[in-house]
Amino acid sequence: MGLLIEVIEWVDPTGEEMIFRLPQEGSADFKLGAQLVVRDSQMALFFKDGHAADSFSTGRHTLSTLNIPILTRLLAFPFGFNSPFRAEVYFCNLKVFTDLKWGTKHPVTFRDSKMGLIRLRGHGAFTMRIKEPVLFLNSIVGRQSRYTTPQIQDYLRDVIIARLNDLLGEDLDTILDLPAQYTELAEKFKKVVTSEFDKYGLELVDFFISSITPPEEVSKMIDQRSGMEAVGDLDKFLKFQVANGIGSSSGAGSAGAGMGMGAGVGLMMPGMLSKVFSPEQTELRREAVATVTCPKCHTDTPEQSRYCYRCGHQMVIQNVCPSCNHGLPTEAKFCLECGHRLDSRVNCPHCSAELIAGSRFCGECGKAVAGDEPTAE
Repeated sequence: MGLLIEVIEWVDPTGEEMIFRLPQEGSADFKLGAQLVVRDSQMALFFKDGHAADSFSTGRHTLSTLNIPILTRLLAFPFGFNSPFRAEVYFCNLKVFTDLKWGTKHPVTFRDSKMGLIRLRGHGAFTMRIKEPVLFLNSIVGRQSRYTTPQIQDYLRDVIIARLNDLLGEDLDTILDLPAQYTELAEKFKKVVTSEFDKYGLELVDFFISSITPPEEVSKMIDQRSGMEAVGDLDKFLKFQVANGIGSSSGAGSAGAGMGMGAGVGLMMPGMLSKVFSPEQTELRREAVATVTCPKCHTDTPEQSRYCYRCGHQMVIQNVCPSCNHGLPTEAKFCLECGHRLDSRVNCPHCSAELIAGSRFCGECGKAVAGDEPTAE
């Protein structure tokens, strides 16, 4: 029949054991009247033929037909019978398991509103405990004699990462807002993952996000942007840099060429600084542009413009109809007002140079042609 077990107890020396079975293989003979010691944060479960029977919480228990009623019925023990019985005892560690890490083995793709499509890596920690020992034993442990946190940590890490991408896509707009949202994201994420833990008899006690970081090249871009914002007024920053550069130059000069050069540079510095800090050297000035008012739409237009930039009205008259004195474009062949034909060439009566129709003075010799009769060809 084998050795009868009269004291049943278990101590976890590692702090990582979640389940421990006695005996390690098969089943053992337990004597009625044996002492069962269940320590704080432990629970003992008796299994017979693969089925959970009686359970015991913290304390020292004497096994009898009174406190193992289910086993008594299964084995048909009469009252007061002291024969041994065969079973297995599973000790469940109900403490909160800490120092459990999670992290992304591969980057998670995220669409950032300001930086576009980037990849993120996340890291953090979580704590858990066994909430329903029988469910945990039947769904995860099975008939293993020993089950530890490293065995389940990889699976729980995969569950966490699978839900991380969904959470980031729903609640995060840009990674620039991440530092202020770690606590809120962790709380929302805990609610999402809790259901995954519950179906295996586990409870997610705490969930923490240590960091969610982009690739190195994106981090450099963020650092550059932070540097630009820290500079603030670029004009003042450049003046400060120039002043520092001059100070360094004077120091190097005095060390290399002696006191005379240092004194010379020192005498030059006030004049150089006055030029550097002069408003005329750094500020951009706007000069007024002469304008004329368009007679058609009354918009101010630069004086040199031939046409109004708003309505297209001709501002500078270069061609006049000889019939109605209406202003016309230079390329017009007929008057836009009276329809007079303008393509006949007119020559100056003094120098025979070709004139623009309606001209009062010759563009070649400058003499008046209004009182004379220009020759037409």
